[in-house]
Amino acid sequence: MKDRLRWGIIGLVAVATVINYIDRNALAVMWPAISKDLGADKADYALLVTIFMLAYACGQTLFGRLFDVIGTRLGFSLSILVWSASIALHSVARGLGTFGVLRATLGLSEAGNWPGAVKVNALWFPPDERALAQGIFNSGAAVGAIIAAPLVALLFDRFGWQATFLVVGVLGAAWLLPWLLVYRGDPGAHPWLSEAERAHIAGGPADAAKAGYAPSIGQLLRHRQSWAIIVARFFIDPVWWLFVSWLPIYLAETFGFDVQKIGLFAWVPFVGAMLGSLSGGWLSGMLIKRGWAVLVARNTVIALGGAIMLPALLLTMTAATPLYAVLLIAAILFGFQVAINNIQTLPSDYFGGGAVGSLAGISGSAAVAGTLITTWLVPAMTAHGYAPIFALAAAIVPLAVLAILFLGGRTAPVAESIVTKRGVA
Repeated sequence: MKDRLRWGIIGLVAVATVINYIDRNALAVMWPAISKDLGADKADYALLVTIFMLAYACGQTLFGRLFDVIGTRLGFSLSILVWSASIALHSVARGLGTFGVLRATLGLSEAGNWPGAVKVNALWFPPDERALAQGIFNSGAAVGAIIAAPLVALLFDRFGWQATFLVVGVLGAAWLLPWLLVYRGDPGAHPWLSEAERAHIAGGPADAAKAGYAPSIGQLLRHRQSWAIIVARFFIDPVWWLFVSWLPIYLAETFGFDVQKIGLFAWVPFVGAMLGSLSGGWLSGMLIKRGWAVLVARNTVIALGGAIMLPALLLTMTAATPLYAVLLIAAILFGFQVAINNIQTLPSDYFGGGAVGSLAGISGSAAVAGTLITTWLVPAMTAHGYAPIFALAAAIVPLAVLAILFLGGRTAPVAESIVTKRGVA
């Protein structure tokens, strides 16, 4: 492990992301049974998803700024403690009101994982390694979703839904022990970091972190590069959340699946997501090492991800068998992760460590805003099948890609003088 501490740290963040997705997906997997106990319907589920996402939107911006202020070690600890307690307390919920409160605290605290992970990435990796590091921790979302469906179905079958929530809540508390042991500080102060690795982290292509540019939120919003990320995530993230939140319900309503059958099928698309996470990060890093400009490499891979997603979404509209459907969705999520890994790396490419948490949080909130719109539309648009919502998803993917290509530009990093001398970048 000599000179590899940064990879161990991003591995820990990936494990936190696995736990994050197990916790959030547990309700969706068990909803067919929970809804019967509560006497709830699809509109009630949409309401719970909306509550979660509203809190998640607030949490993205809150924790994004918090990570910039209090640091990654304490920020992650606070985030995972609150979300673990929230999911464990689902075990004592007896009505939609209690579930609503707990989904709110879960969403608020789980949101911290993403700006925190992007912040760790910006601090611990040079630009040519950032997208791969992003892919490693983003693959944790896919692994969590892969594990969640069969694990939650198995626990539900053995113990019921109340005990299942309690068991998954323990996972986050257990993660805190290695995190507090290993993450002793950022690279400049970490006592375990060798001088060789410290020099490697600091020795990549010139970026904004070295220039010391740490804009305020107001200054960030005066850069068109910030808006490229914000707009892109507004349009592209709803595709991911469509399947994270609604895949079990889609399988139940379209193919008559119960909880056990959902557990057999619902993990398959997230294998595609995991492969896309690693592939997208590796590809842009490889292009950069071959001499491509950082943003040219990022933009090319983002466009490739969109080109994979679009036809797969259109074909899913007419999928007639569950196996064909989940394989197409696997292709969609593969393309999504190829694109999103590079989109999420852009804050550190543009602004470096000084503002990456804030921009990651703001763009994450924009992603939730777009997701909420699709969440509200799903019950009405799926009254006679899911083809209309898949068509909508296909329509918004190109908008995300175009935002990056036309607003983001081809050069980095953003310099402070662009704002001070020109007014708006």
